[in-house]
Amino acid sequence: MRYVALLRGINVGGANKVSMAELKGAFEDAGMTGVRTYINSGNVVFSTDIEDREQLADLLRTSVEKPAGTNADLQLRDEGEITAIVAAIPADWTNDASMKCDVVFLQPDVDSADTLAELGPRPGIEDALYVPGAIIWRVDRENATRSRLTRMVGTPLYSRVTVRNCNTARKLFELIRE
Repeated sequence: MRYVALLRGINVGGANKVSMAELKGAFEDAGMTGVRTYINSGNVVFSTDIEDREQLADLLRTSVEKPAGTNADLQLRDEGEITAIVAAIPADWTNDASMKCDVVFLQPDVDSADTLAELGPRPGIEDALYVPGAIIWRVDRENATRSRLTRMVGTPLYSRVTVRNCNTARKLFELIRE
């Protein structure tokens, strides 16, 4: 099966520095095949015959601890899950000079439309939608500082998510299908 591993907090603000070559090697040493990394923020596409997702996640966390120098918080998404999430991103939602669009990947314990309701996007300022496994959030750049998504930082919820912009999510979809 093909998966995307999304590591949280890798190479952010100079913390938890891990080279993508080390990360790729850790996955290969754990028996993963077809391993590819994408950009320097902890995105790994790979294949495995391991069917038990918890067992796979535990194996990968252990494998990544040494190069990361810390406990590796990661989420796994299979090809079907990535496909569904990316398909839910409206085609005109982009991450560019005029618009900011993020995909907030949710850990299972917060994977609910209630999480979106808790965050409460501001009508007229931003748009957000829930799809199983993620919240997709869009705001015009001129209003980015007014977005309620930023209020999540520092809350208990923030430790249960990992965020990628929509361009990265779309690229991971392309890579997992190769």
